[in-house]
Amino acid sequence: MRWVLVICVIISDLSGAAFAAEKQVISALVLRVDTPKTKPISRLDLPPDDLGFAGGALATEDNQTTGRFMGQEFVTANVAVPPDGAIAAMEKAIADGAQYIVVLADAPMVLKLADAAGDRALVLNALAPDDALRNDNCRANLLHIAPSRAMLTDALAQFLIWKKWNRWFLVEGSHPEDKALADAYRRAARKFGAKIVEQRVFEDTGGARRTDSGHVQVQKQIPVFTQRAPDYDVMIAADEADIFAVYLPFHTWEARPVAGSTGLRPATWHPAQEAWGATQFQRRFEKLNGRYMRPEDYQVWLALRVLSEAATRTRSDRHDVLEKYLLGDDFEIAAFKGEKLTFRPWNGQLRQPILLVGARVLVSVSPQEGFLHQVSQLDTLGIDQPESGCHLEGR
Repeated sequence: MRWVLVICVIISDLSGAAFAAEKQVISALVLRVDTPKTKPISRLDLPPDDLGFAGGALATEDNQTTGRFMGQEFVTANVAVPPDGAIAAMEKAIADGAQYIVVLADAPMVLKLADAAGDRALVLNALAPDDALRNDNCRANLLHIAPSRAMLTDALAQFLIWKKWNRWFLVEGSHPEDKALADAYRRAARKFGAKIVEQRVFEDTGGARRTDSGHVQVQKQIPVFTQRAPDYDVMIAADEADIFAVYLPFHTWEARPVAGSTGLRPATWHPAQEAWGATQFQRRFEKLNGRYMRPEDYQVWLALRVLSEAATRTRSDRHDVLEKYLLGDDFEIAAFKGEKLTFRPWNGQLRQPILLVGARVLVSVSPQEGFLHQVSQLDTLGIDQPESGCHLEGR
């Protein structure tokens, strides 16, 4: 019996040594490109210093738990840089062995980074919603964890149609990103049969937004701005620049609900989300980081979890192997949203339900019941394959 035990111990030690020798390192960089912006209207919306990175910390903790049993180690570096330092930061990470770049940046910077990375790394867009990135400006080495504007606006549109709030008053800001968002709402209205009965532009004059008399001015100006509109069911605010939307509720000329950039909002995540096992997930994040999870945190967490799932299933650390698996039929991942998430192979967009949230509660989740699709109900959100302008070889 003693000899049997000795032999078992030796075999175990040899197996463990071989397992350790074959250990794979999956190295990722979370790159946040901080573009100068005006402060948000509400101090409650000031971004934390660890925005995005906090989600990455939880994901890496989760990934390591699985990796220990699979002979894989997940290493994540965090870098926050101004735009002129982004390429250099990525190049250093790639030189140090990173094959996966999770990017929190605007669309032009995402494109620059993807082009600079080429076939050396897989880039995961965790922030930019621009539909062009999923269409004419798509790249073979670029996957999208963040939903597109079309996905977000379709999610809200489905709920409004379900409520039979078909007549919309669309108010858009004067910045380019506001126009892009308004265009997405116009597309959603055509897609689902809503009617935009009025459209107005709220001009950003550059005045102070946070003053002691701000609420007095708003109380006078917003009702005047919104009066004399045709009868409508809901006001839609397209205000990605965060200039005016939060002032609309309670100040419109007519007593109507407000949605879009304020009021009822489409989002990937919300601190009040507790369904589908999310409560424990939220608590683990809060214990680790001392604050609530924001959408940027969730999107970085999801990007790194996607990599872990692919690495575990393929037993590989190579980015080309992982990307092929992610875009294939076998990949799926649970993400506390009630459905398995998968990628659209034709443009690299992650399919996912979209939460519709108020200030403190989860109101609904899209896609809504009754909106059907021949492949996946999730493909009722956003630009479908027949409409896609992404034409990459192999996709």
